[in-house]
Amino acid sequence: MCDLRRPAAGGMMDLAYVCEWEKWSKSTHCPSVPLACAWSCRNLIAFTMDLRSDDQDLTRMIHILDTEHPWDLHSIPSDHREAITCLEWDQSGSRLLSADADGQIKCWSMADHLANSWESSVGSLVEGDPIVALSWLHNGVKLALHVEKSGASSFGEKFSRVKFSPSLTLFGGKPMEGWIAVTVSGLVTVSLLKPSGQVLTSTESLCRLRGRVALADIAFTGGGNIVVATADGSSASPVQFYKVCVSVVSEKCRIDTEILPSLFMRCTTDLNRKDKFPAITHLKFLARDMSEQVLLCASSQTSSIVECWSLRKEGLPVNNIFQQISPVVGDKQPTILKWRILSATNDLDRVSAVALPKLPISLTNTDLKVASDTQFYPGLGLALAFHDGSVHIVHRLSLQTMAVFYSSATPRPVDEPAIKRPRTAGPAVHFKAMQLSWTSLALVGIDNQGKLSVLRLSPSMGHPLEVGLALRHLLFLLEYCMVTGYDWWDILLHVQPSMVQSLVEKLHEEYTRQTAALQQVLSTRILAMKASLCKLSPCTVTRVCDYHTKLFLIAISSTLKSLLRPHFLNTPDKSPGDRLTEICAKITDVDIDKVMINLKTEEFVLDMNTLQALQQLLQWVGDFVLYLLASLPNQVRCCPPREPLLGPVAAQGWDSSPDGAVLGPAGR
Repeated sequence: MCDLRRPAAGGMMDLAYVCEWEKWSKSTHCPSVPLACAWSCRNLIAFTMDLRSDDQDLTRMIHILDTEHPWDLHSIPSDHREAITCLEWDQSGSRLLSADADGQIKCWSMADHLANSWESSVGSLVEGDPIVALSWLHNGVKLALHVEKSGASSFGEKFSRVKFSPSLTLFGGKPMEGWIAVTVSGLVTVSLLKPSGQVLTSTESLCRLRGRVALADIAFTGGGNIVVATADGSSASPVQFYKVCVSVVSEKCRIDTEILPSLFMRCTTDLNRKDKFPAITHLKFLARDMSEQVLLCASSQTSSIVECWSLRKEGLPVNNIFQQISPVVGDKQPTILKWRILSATNDLDRVSAVALPKLPISLTNTDLKVASDTQFYPGLGLALAFHDGSVHIVHRLSLQTMAVFYSSATPRPVDEPAIKRPRTAGPAVHFKAMQLSWTSLALVGIDNQGKLSVLRLSPSMGHPLEVGLALRHLLFLLEYCMVTGYDWWDILLHVQPSMVQSLVEKLHEEYTRQTAALQQVLSTRILAMKASLCKLSPCTVTRVCDYHTKLFLIAISSTLKSLLRPHFLNTPDKSPGDRLTEICAKITDVDIDKVMINLKTEEFVLDMNTLQALQQLLQWVGDFVLYLLASLPNQVRCCPPREPLLGPVAAQGWDSSPDGAVLGPAGR
């Protein structure tokens, strides 16, 4: 993969970079091969291609790309017998599911936590039945962002856990891992991963009368159920919904299904558009953990229309006669679930791909009003790619356009004579698969010429924002990544050099306002985040080495402390390392024998083999401490004061310079 281009920044949606494959002398594209793309919370992108040559076939390979190092691509020979149709990351971003047109599903995991080393040891098979939808089972973890409380001091007020039941639980309430898939013949298959490593697989029909399923999607309810939406591809047919319940009975996986209310697209009931959009080309729930809202797209050869639907409870009218017979009915009106259309677009160019946001912002009218009042727009828009090469970000409920991107080959609709507009030869370059990042600030697309493009989506979405408000929104998203452990590379795309110092200071200020226990949990994450921010400005780039050095010291400190064990197991209130830290803080005497009098020496006696294994590390630590002590006079003369870096490490006996910097042998 070559030709990495990074244009200048600017605009509400612009190009971050493009990755192209090497120009093969005999390469062909296979338009009929579907493309799959998935973006993990670690900012790793898994995708497939439709390229073939005489000596290599990329259509059955899985490609893993680190967005921060797009020039370093890793390709996995998947051994799938047919084209890959689905890719799905788990919530930790360390495992990947792949499914193909032959019904085979494989579970890939990192080997030794390396993004360029993958192995597949488990999977399932529905032989000869192509997979059209795939998802991991829900683990019951759901976080809500409270934008209106972005100024609160506690992270618990800004980001709260939502009560949500796992799809299946083990003894003690632990969620059971596994995946669910829907096939083209109307089967639903579930595979459960037992702690012993075995896989329990079961397959069941969605309903008694099986039919062709051209499109499907999977969502989860708060009660632990699964909802599957299916369509046969024709806009004249109903979009069906099914509730799926998974359980384990006598060491076997059991699947129970139930039919839910269905819907017909509005464009098919409109006499003026009845036959204009004959095919349903896209079917998506607006969020994986929200089964009450669905997005549908119907298309013809040249145009499309998009509709957003919502499932609501409505009162069922009861005749007065029955109300007189049974007064209870009159007091409590029965209700029924019914799909209602929320919004629809006008006629659009033909849609080629759809990408939905993953940022967990609620879609109730109250929360949308709060988002509008606070001018926080990330997560409110979904992406639509068109065959003319353009990409539109539209509001996920009203479907109004928020931002537009035109590729270099796409003529912009400016007020100039048509004869002056550039004309494209052949079919326009357009995205066949798209995915939004986990903070909705970046978009990746795989086009019909084999190129991968990453776009930056402005947090303002074209609305004028004050600098202070933009910084507040970026800080809020950085805090979200720090709490969840997600990677924050896509946020850095929007950080200007002038913002770095302010963001680092604000991030440190918000961190110090948290409880001591939470600070300890987040201590290494905030250091890594500060280091990545400081790389973006020439004024702060010299501090990156300091932050990385402190991370290194914390790792060494944790390793050495983990070797020490308390002498009595019934008094594990404090580890030997913690007690040593306390004593060193209270006793200022430099005589080590006087310090050791207050310690139980047997807790600091290690096996000789362990000491020999750590000899080089201990020697390095000793040399490093001597270097710090020798460099202190120079630090006092030349270093201005700035934000202290050393907190816990200084308390553990590590020295530091007056400005708080940790300087290694490779430092200043």
